[in-house]
Amino acid sequence: MGNQALQMALDDAGLTQEKLAEAVNKAIERVTGRPGRIGDRVVRRWLSGQTRWPHELQRRALTMTLGRAPVELGFVPPSGPLPAAPPEDNVNRRQALATGAALGAAVTAPAPATPYHVGMGDVRALQGRFAKLIAADHKKGGDEQTEAAALALADEAVALRQRGSCSQRVRHALYATAAACVSSAVWAATDGRRFDAALRHHERAASLAQESGDQAILFRVWSHKGSLYRHLGRPADALDANDVARRLSITRRDSLFASLGHARHAAILGLTRDKAGVDRALGCAREAMVRADPGERRPLWLTAFYDEAEVHSLATTAYLAAGRGAEAEAHAHVSLTLFRPHLVRSRAITTARLARAQLGQGEAERAVATAASIDVEHPRVRSMLDSFTRDLRRISPGPVYDLWEQQWKTA
Repeated sequence: MGNQALQMALDDAGLTQEKLAEAVNKAIERVTGRPGRIGDRVVRRWLSGQTRWPHELQRRALTMTLGRAPVELGFVPPSGPLPAAPPEDNVNRRQALATGAALGAAVTAPAPATPYHVGMGDVRALQGRFAKLIAADHKKGGDEQTEAAALALADEAVALRQRGSCSQRVRHALYATAAACVSSAVWAATDGRRFDAALRHHERAASLAQESGDQAILFRVWSHKGSLYRHLGRPADALDANDVARRLSITRRDSLFASLGHARHAAILGLTRDKAGVDRALGCAREAMVRADPGERRPLWLTAFYDEAEVHSLATTAYLAAGRGAEAEAHAHVSLTLFRPHLVRSRAITTARLARAQLGQGEAERAVATAASIDVEHPRVRSMLDSFTRDLRRISPGPVYDLWEQQWKTA
């Protein structure tokens, strides 16, 4: 029958075999810097079922192209190797041959493979690698390498679940880890302005999170979707998605989750120019943060970035979108004094917003000096500075703009 799951994924994406090969080759180029060499013959082997488990780079490229894990595309990971047979001595071997000669052809049953049991040690190993991914994301983020690495790690978590038996606790943990990885891919794609990919990844992240039953990762997945819609300029959809996160029971059990939900709600409300709503949401975010128990165990993805500095950064976002430049500037200055050293990308983004707030208040020279202090190469930061350049040309087209344009072109 061939690989029906892969064929259905192709049909859903509207891709022919030739177009799939082209897309996979482009995905390989994004990961390695060199074009892939996948041809029609390779695709036919995938679809016919001849290739049951493609090479790692091909699996990663397929996931980037179709937004699904290899096992969801009908591929079957190989089982572990069979245990080696014990060595035979010469006497036993001669006896076996003699017996075979006397009785005719002897039939030997293969030794059964030892079943693999997946445990929490396997999960912790995956989570350790996820922690490194989070650290890399906060340093640079937004690039396709981070996105691909997150998807590949999710694939490993799902494949591990297929490999052997495990307890319900381990099964839930594997799905939660996979969902967390795909959610990081959502954020990397959003940060890199690859919005179509981010939307595809979200569907998979939500499905995995639902399988896990983990409230924390469900919160992250839906909160990320709210942020994605905010970046797309779709505030109504963003508010709806963020409300899914805010209504989860974990926000009642842990005030830090509630705080993040309120702070991101404020950022979305800024797009609607709901000034009272922004003030109210930020007030709730601060109050919830004060109530949060500092000794509570929380996932790394949350504790790595969410603190008072991030509340002020989201306040900057909200007030800037709402047209309240002075308040945006004040919160940006506070945020920049509180950021932890590893939050390199967040600092650059807040600095770019500070420059926009200063420019909006007619302080072109200060705004240019602020923008010029950013030395982080990042897709979202570059997009923000492109927008800053256009506004500066419109607001202050004289010597200040000329100086900035010279700096910007050589950056």
